[in-house]
Amino acid sequence: MRIETYLMLDWKYTNTLVPYQESLDYMEENVAKIHGKNAPEQVWLLEHPNIYTAGVSANEDDLLDPNQTLIRTGRGGQITYHGPGMRIAYIMLDLKKRNNCDIKKYICNLESWLINSLNAVGVKGERRKGRVGIWVVDKNNPDHENKIAAIGVRVRKWVTYHGIAINVNPDLTKYDAIVPCGISDQKLGVTSLKKEGIDIALEEFDKILKQEFIKIFEG
Repeated sequence: MRIETYLMLDWKYTNTLVPYQESLDYMEENVAKIHGKNAPEQVWLLEHPNIYTAGVSANEDDLLDPNQTLIRTGRGGQITYHGPGMRIAYIMLDLKKRNNCDIKKYICNLESWLINSLNAVGVKGERRKGRVGIWVVDKNNPDHENKIAAIGVRVRKWVTYHGIAINVNPDLTKYDAIVPCGISDQKLGVTSLKKEGIDIALEEFDKILKQEFIKIFEG
């Protein structure tokens, strides 16, 4: 684990798999510290072991494999998968300090951050009305689209937490155990940078994420 500081914001990198509950406990504690002006804002880049989590809008019937454990969490969204090869970024920002108490604008900025980061490696990510996350048109079936990045946030006392997940090179078969984000349309699936032909290490993609974050949130 290492921490870099840039413009009064800490960038925390963890290179071991972080148990999901451990990350929840950390965020709860750190958000309280940030609100109390006892810690700097932070972006935490990490991976989780294989786990399925449910947001506040989740339908438990979307867990198709009853043998899988499901952790309920307070983030927005429905049921999704986390695992190795997926870059998780937990963003803990004080929106009041930033004079930007607008949750919709914050989410829009997260989307722009993801789109710009994907574009930097040659993948065209797009927003879709009515569908959370970032999508990629299937090159082999132009009427199909695949989700490459998810967004699920929570805000407490105007401090954000939870954040984004980008499929760099996870085991996509893990999504077979769920209805990802409640979307059952057969024309909508999941993809990854690897599946899109981009072979990049998480550490290299982290550099791009940091560069593009600074442009959106610190520019």
